[in-house]
Amino acid sequence: MLPFITEEIKDETINDALQDVASWRKKMVHYIKDENPEVNAVIIEVAEKTQLDPKAIALGAYITYIMLEKAEREEAGTIEKIME
Repeated sequence: MLPFITEEIKDETINDALQDVASWRKKMVHYIKDENPEVNAVIIEVAEKTQLDPKAIALGAYITYIMLEKAEREEAGTIEKIME
């Protein structure tokens, strides 16, 4: 099951990404390439094979990936606190 993305996670991620979209996207390319190269390859492949703006597709995918990652960390922290 996917983690729950809170409004705070959404707002924080979007604000980070929109401050400087081009550099944030480039940073995510390198981050996700290291963290999960298969996901990065799929994002790039789909972005290149559509008639839509590949940078916009990649940006949306990277934002989604980071929101899910943050939500997963938040849920794991909550569960650890409960277990203490």
